[in-house]
Amino acid sequence: MSDRRVFRWATTSARLLIGTAVSVVAVIAVVTAVTVPWPTVVREPVQIAATPAPAASVITCDGALLSIGRNAADAASLTLAARQTVVTGVKDGAAEPQQQTLTNDAVGEGPVTLTAPPEAGAAVDVAAAGAATARADDLAGFAASACRPPLLESWLVGGSGATGAADLVLLSNPGTVAATVQLTVYGVAGPQTPPGGADLIVAPGTQRVVPLAGIALGEESPVVRVSAVGAPIHASLQTSITRTLTPGGVDQVGPIAAPESQLVIAGVAVTRSPAQDGSAGATMLRMLSPSVATTARVVVTAAGRTEPARAAQEVPLEPGSPLELELDGLAAGSYTVTVEAETPVVAAVWQTTGFGEGDDFAWYTPSPEVAASTLFVTPGGPVPTLTVVNPGTAPADVSVAAHGGGFEVDLTVPAGGSTTVRLSPRTVYVIDPADPVRAGLSLTGDGALAGIPVWPADVAAHAIVVYP
Repeated sequence: MSDRRVFRWATTSARLLIGTAVSVVAVIAVVTAVTVPWPTVVREPVQIAATPAPAASVITCDGALLSIGRNAADAASLTLAARQTVVTGVKDGAAEPQQQTLTNDAVGEGPVTLTAPPEAGAAVDVAAAGAATARADDLAGFAASACRPPLLESWLVGGSGATGAADLVLLSNPGTVAATVQLTVYGVAGPQTPPGGADLIVAPGTQRVVPLAGIALGEESPVVRVSAVGAPIHASLQTSITRTLTPGGVDQVGPIAAPESQLVIAGVAVTRSPAQDGSAGATMLRMLSPSVATTARVVVTAAGRTEPARAAQEVPLEPGSPLELELDGLAAGSYTVTVEAETPVVAAVWQTTGFGEGDDFAWYTPSPEVAASTLFVTPGGPVPTLTVVNPGTAPADVSVAAHGGGFEVDLTVPAGGSTTVRLSPRTVYVIDPADPVRAGLSLTGDGALAGIPVWPADVAAHAIVVYP
């Protein structure tokens, strides 16, 4: 072998060794770079917390009781059956709210809207409630409801599209621009938007009435979702029934703001024990899981007690399909119905004084959580009873006082229990809880029944975070 070949082989081997070494070093460098944290630069985004100027507080009432079909020549025509008497109140020192009467295209006179402008840079808490009594061959009973702020979405749980019912969906627009409303009906076939509930225009300053039978004909247990675009609206339901030409009661059912996984329906008044008249089906719970299958746990507790009045029930709910559960065996008294589910649901309790002439019924809707001092009003009518429910795990202290003085009571509500207190009609009250509670009014009398949940005050302007 020549020296030149030896030299060429040695040179080639050296290059291979050097290349292999460089590759190994590169691999080690890459692995190290991946496994060893690199230096980073972290900078919090610029943010500014700003509190918007408070807006005026606006609430709208349900309005007068209406009758449909009194004109034989026009079965769809509406007639004013009984005017609503409204009681209003604002916080101490605030000016009286501005009052406006909306226009109802069918009967002329619509519901009252109350507006309280902000004062001293703060929103003003305003409350109101109305009541009406009808005494006619086609409509009879007592109805009471609270005036509520308009919402972009709300749920109406109650009523029927079956024979004998003459229910009306009331859509009120207290704003200055038109609202476009969609009514989604949940029934045996799931959610549907019928032609009569699609793209409804509610002009500013008006109330529009939609017969429930026109969008839910034949549905015995409907739930209606009300969605508005352009302007928020106040939605409610007037429900009534006639049994063999005998009116069986009337009620005005307020909206539920949104589904929740825990619903507390406070102050359900059972006026007769089953043994008195054998009135099976006097207490019914209607529930709906809007979009997913779930199981609801239903617990009924008597006022002043912590143990259930009847065995708790686990009720499976199919998505988009309302279900009714009879709450039988309840003695006369006041009760709280709690519905808990893994996913948000809506629910309401139907209660009647009986099924004969002169009887009345009411729909009890869930009570939202009240965690701060809140103004509420008792309407005219029977003596109201306030039920305060404490879903927490520790006793809750609550103060209830008449606005302007003259009455004040301090309550201690046991954990998982409730307490009741009798109030005066046509009076403004303040409820001030030290811990979050739920509360509802019940009005019972001779041939009269109504329930009103206490909604929390929503007058604080919360800070918002702006990222430039």
